[in-house]
Amino acid sequence: MKCSLIICTYKWPEALGLVLSSINSQSEAPNEIIIADDGSGSRTKKTIKDFLVKSNIPIIHSWQEDKGCRIPHSRNLAISKSSYEYIIMIDGDTVLHKDFIKDHKKFAQKGIYIQGSRVLLQQKITDKIFKFGQFLKPRLFFKEAKNNLNMIRIPIITIFFSYFKSQNITRIRGCNYSIFKEDILRVNGFNEEFTTWGREDSEFVQRLFNAGLKKMHLKFSGIQYHLYHKERSTSRTNDALFENTIKKNQIWCRLGIDRYL
Repeated sequence: MKCSLIICTYKWPEALGLVLSSINSQSEAPNEIIIADDGSGSRTKKTIKDFLVKSNIPIIHSWQEDKGCRIPHSRNLAISKSSYEYIIMIDGDTVLHKDFIKDHKKFAQKGIYIQGSRVLLQQKITDKIFKFGQFLKPRLFFKEAKNNLNMIRIPIITIFFSYFKSQNITRIRGCNYSIFKEDILRVNGFNEEFTTWGREDSEFVQRLFNAGLKKMHLKFSGIQYHLYHKERSTSRTNDALFENTIKKNQIWCRLGIDRYL
């Protein structure tokens, strides 16, 4: 099975550089990388160009003009450019464990949305990482990261948890998931009615659930380290769009990926 790794980024080339470096260290590389860029400038282009010198992995820079927060548009455009059957999606501020790609591919199943594990780095260690220009793995049980246990990789326990699938919409994280491309197309991708931050990933997954898909959580596998940044609040408009999808049991979104295909 071949996969496309999509990285969503917005004007943070220093973080993107660290993420790309972690991809070069993967035990199993993706077949292609697509940078879903929501309007970044020349510094991001240079970061991608520098990575190409160090890597043999094909890379596509999927760029759109900066017209405010248009995350669903950027994701749909990037997915439409993908060449392979399986999609792994991350954010441009999430450094990957060396077995990240391997773990997601190992547990891939049609009709299943896979949610990986995330370690939330705190501000102090994130500042150190950028100061030294390289990733510093946080120490277990120290105050360098939240949800410390997520940095432990135990594949045999992941196998046990993989039997438990659900349609629980809580804790959906668009920064660390994987799914077959055909399942994305079943619901017309991400809903481009979302033009401010938040809920676009939960609404997408809710439509997957409405179409009959289930969620698998890769507990103790599929690990990423999320660099610290301030959280933004979700708008009421986005909450209303999400609630409407639940109420009307919607599967297909009117403004979706079909406009790029």
